[in-house]
Amino acid sequence: METFRRRKQNLIRIEEITLGLEEGEYVLVERIVGILGIPEEDIIDYAVSKKAIDSRKKEKILLVYSVDVEIKNPEDYFFKTSSMVKGKMKRYRVRLHQSYNYEIKRVEESDGRMRPLIVGSGPSGLFAGLVLARAGLRPIIVERGKTVEERIVDVKEFQKTGKLNVESNVQFGEGGAGTFSDGKLYTVIDDPRKKFIFDELVEAGAPKEIAVDAQPHIGTDKLRQVVKNIRQKIVRLGGEVRFQTRLDDIEIVDGKISQAVFADGKKIETQELVLATGHSARDTFSMIHEKKIAMQSKPFAIGVRVEHSAEMINKAQYGEFYSHHKLKTARYKLVARGEKNRPVYTFCMCPGGYVMAASSQEERVVTNGMSEYAQDGKNSNSALLVNVLPSDFGSNHPLAGIEFQEKWEKKAYEAGGKNYQAPSQLVGDFLHNKPSKKIGQILPTYGPGVSLGNLNGCLPEYILESLREALPILDRKVKGFAHPEAVLTGVETRSSSPVKILRNEKFESNIKGIYPTGEGSGHAGGIISAAIDGMRVAEAIIEKRLQTK
Repeated sequence: METFRRRKQNLIRIEEITLGLEEGEYVLVERIVGILGIPEEDIIDYAVSKKAIDSRKKEKILLVYSVDVEIKNPEDYFFKTSSMVKGKMKRYRVRLHQSYNYEIKRVEESDGRMRPLIVGSGPSGLFAGLVLARAGLRPIIVERGKTVEERIVDVKEFQKTGKLNVESNVQFGEGGAGTFSDGKLYTVIDDPRKKFIFDELVEAGAPKEIAVDAQPHIGTDKLRQVVKNIRQKIVRLGGEVRFQTRLDDIEIVDGKISQAVFADGKKIETQELVLATGHSARDTFSMIHEKKIAMQSKPFAIGVRVEHSAEMINKAQYGEFYSHHKLKTARYKLVARGEKNRPVYTFCMCPGGYVMAASSQEERVVTNGMSEYAQDGKNSNSALLVNVLPSDFGSNHPLAGIEFQEKWEKKAYEAGGKNYQAPSQLVGDFLHNKPSKKIGQILPTYGPGVSLGNLNGCLPEYILESLREALPILDRKVKGFAHPEAVLTGVETRSSSPVKILRNEKFESNIKGIYPTGEGSGHAGGIISAAIDGMRVAEAIIEKRLQTK
């Protein structure tokens, strides 16, 4: 199946063009002319492909651009440039750039096969569904949680009262866990499918700047409508989405998927079951393990959330320009490698955001982070994580990582007071290993609330010691990171899936017709990578249909 097709025009990609904070983007034309060494009239058009902030020198913060330029006779240009221009070409990574269109071949509805069934409506499930729907295969998506509108009500109720709905929460419901983690879209994956994903997100209502921002995010508040609009598009294309429909069993005949069985007793016959369950569907993992679907435990990471004032982080990252209108709320991405303990790294950093109650089981406390589009909350937070390995789990069982997570989530629940408040400790007290008794200048944002004390016992000792060694190191990288009144809130255990469902080169598990995909199945690690993986699975299903029609 031909998935990508080159566009007709050839563009020239230029990277690392810098502008000062007081320079307008109109200066880009001048920079392009100087780099390429051509007259301005030879430029047909140009577009910004990426925009980032370089704040390494606080006294001279720069905006860094990549641009795609359309010029007259681009192929001839590279053979006519002077040695001086060639030097600039190397510095600015000037090269011929060919853009692609993502194309989806249609499958005849009369191919005689049943409709594909997708379990889960996170990014992997939604984009698998979107591709299959555009191919004419009318997929059925089932989601154990509620629509995004109903889900918001349940999440707010839990934050306010501690009343948990185990089927509708930060983990379960339309859009998956990413719906309540601010919609971070940056990824290191270099895949042409990204453009299709960003185009669909923008069409569904995401801000247009996500297409060029080096660290794009939609914001939880806007992502809710985006997810709903994608669902409605799938339905318009002939697909179907069923909510409050939890997969409880699957029936296998002669090594092939036959039908799916749901909590209400209803069944759906299918020859293609896409498992896009997300990383918290622990009951589903247990069920598929019992069905002999090949899986294994995998490394993941656990730790805490750390909260600082957003203003402090802004000042640390931007210096005197911390309030400049061209600079977004500051973020960081840090790693600390101590001499005695395991490395510690920041993850899912939420500028101007909130610490979220992310429990999906009774008597468990889990944290996550989110930001709204404006990123204008008083605090910024991030996960502080330490990797754990299957050798830490105490068992070789494929689900041992889940048991490991549950153990520490249960201890956090107990330490918080058994009411879904989260155990919390100020950084200064944590470093001196003494319980916290009073909140300082940084007010925790976690709802249903925090219980001050000592994090000892809420995480393995080697995790706590790694965090204690790392905090002073991180403080040298971002001034104030180890501020004594910064807040640590535990525990963060669901940064990624603790299991990997095995699949072959055609994306099928050992049971024919079952396609594990996305973060929950251990094949992705974020919104974009999960969406890409869902698309690849959909392409495999389409290819199989085309070959067997």
